[in-house]
This record gives sequence, structure tokens and C-alpha cells, in this order.
Amino acid sequence: MEKKLLLVEDVAEILNLSVQSVYTQVREGIIPAIRIGRQLRFDPDKLQEWMDQGGTALPGVWKKDA
Repeated sequence: MEKKLLLVEDVAEILNLSVQSVYTQVREGIIPAIRIGRQLRFDPDKLQEWMDQGGTALPGVWKKDA
């Protein structure tokens, strides 16, 4: 298994967002993420797919209840 998961800081740099904005958008189900305990990691392929689709929320992703 060679695929390396991205850190929050990596994604913030790629998307030109603050780290806090990345956390917020993951919590709202906008950016696809993998939870490992309390930590977040990002699959580079899924992130690229999400960006290619215009950065919209993915179906079936956890979203915060209002």
C-alpha cells in the first residue's frame, strides 16, 4: 500500500484555505475526509475527484444536523 494520506495542513495549502476552514468544511460534510480516531486524513484521489466535480458536498457524507 503506497498511497499516502494527506494531513489537514496539506489540504489547507492545496485549497488555499486556513486549517480551521478545512476543519469546518469537513464537519459540515463538504470536504471528503477519513477519520482515524480524532484525527483527519484525506485520500488524494478522493480530494481530486471532489475538486473535479466543482467542490460540492458528496452524497452520503455525514452532515451536521441543524
